[in-house]
Amino acid sequence: MGPKKSAAEAETPAGTKRSRPQDSPEASSPRKDVLELLDSIDKRLLGFEGRLHLLEVLHQEFQNLRTSLEFSQAQVERLAAENASLRESVSSLEEGMTRITQDNKTLKETVLDLQARSMRDNLVFAGLPEQTGGAENCEQTIKNFLQTEMKIPEEKIKNITFHRVHRLGAKRGDSRRPRPIVAKFEHFKQKDLVKSHGRELKGKDFSVNDQFPKEILDRRRVLFPLRKKFIQDGKRAVISVDKLYVDNKLYKERGVTDWLY
Repeated sequence: MGPKKSAAEAETPAGTKRSRPQDSPEASSPRKDVLELLDSIDKRLLGFEGRLHLLEVLHQEFQNLRTSLEFSQAQVERLAAENASLRESVSSLEEGMTRITQDNKTLKETVLDLQARSMRDNLVFAGLPEQTGGAENCEQTIKNFLQTEMKIPEEKIKNITFHRVHRLGAKRGDSRRPRPIVAKFEHFKQKDLVKSHGRELKGKDFSVNDQFPKEILDRRRVLFPLRKKFIQDGKRAVISVDKLYVDNKLYKERGVTDWLY
């Protein structure tokens, strides 16, 4: 008798192989799932790495941008500080120019005042014919004029004395326009005496006026029409040098009497 078979062996038909557990469909399915899971995880990890790299790139770009902005901000602050300093310098220069302009104006007015004061004793006689041939005695010409045209008594004329009397400017070829004569009186009261007889020249081709620097004369030309208008309006208007007084008040108007500002 041979060895005794087990019940399992007795139930297996002869010639039939027993399948191994790993070769069964039930055994291969879990393995496939695991592989697919691992593959999915690997893909996700790759995706995460890509995103992480992108985040690192974006972070670096952000850092660069931040550095650039900080530099730009520093530049802006520096420029703002320089601009503030420049504005202060400009403001200081403007103040300096204003002071210089005012000082220059004050100096100019002082010089004009000194010139006017140096002419205080002078009168300008216009319209007196010039003598032809030989040197002219301007002092005698004036004294003759005072007697014949201004009707000043001869005894008073004898007491009038001058520092200097002369024609103004170079001799003209046009004899129809004689050069004016400027006379500097030794005594101010004698000048006033001559001016008081100025009414005798009304309607004649002669004039006698105070002498002033050219700039003051230009100002007076501006004031004369204003004075006439105020008088026509019934107001009392008087011109003193380069100032107009209306009813005893100084007349000032920008654009008209700018020299008073």
